[in-house]
Amino acid sequence: MSRSGKVLVNGVSAGRIERLENGGYRFGYFLEYLARSGARPVSLTLPVSAVPYESGTLFPFFSGLLAEGNLKELQCRLYRMDPADDFTRLLKTASCDVIGAVTVEEEL
Repeated sequence: MSRSGKVLVNGVSAGRIERLENGGYRFGYFLEYLARSGARPVSLTLPVSAVPYESGTLFPFFSGLLAEGNLKELQCRLYRMDPADDFTRLLKTASCDVIGAVTVEEEL
C-alpha cells in the first residue's frame, strides 16, 4: 500500500507525492492545478508537467523541507518515527512552519 501527501503551493493544491510499494517515489501535479493560469512549479527541479516524476529516492526538494539536527531528533521522538524515514517525517511535519511556499499534508 502506498502512502501519499498533498502538496500545496501558497495554500493551493498543486499535486501529490507518494511512496510506492517498490520503495520509490512519485510526484505528480494535479490536472486542475496545471489548468490554472500562472501555475508555478513546486521547485525548479520539478517543472510543471502532466507527466509524473519518479525517483528511487525522495526528491531532494522535499528532503530540503525537513528539519535537521536537534529539531529532527525532537520530531522523531515526539512522533515516534525512525530518523531514517524521511518520507514519514515529511508527511508528519511539513504541513506548516516550513520555509517557502510549499507545504505537504498527509493523506489518510
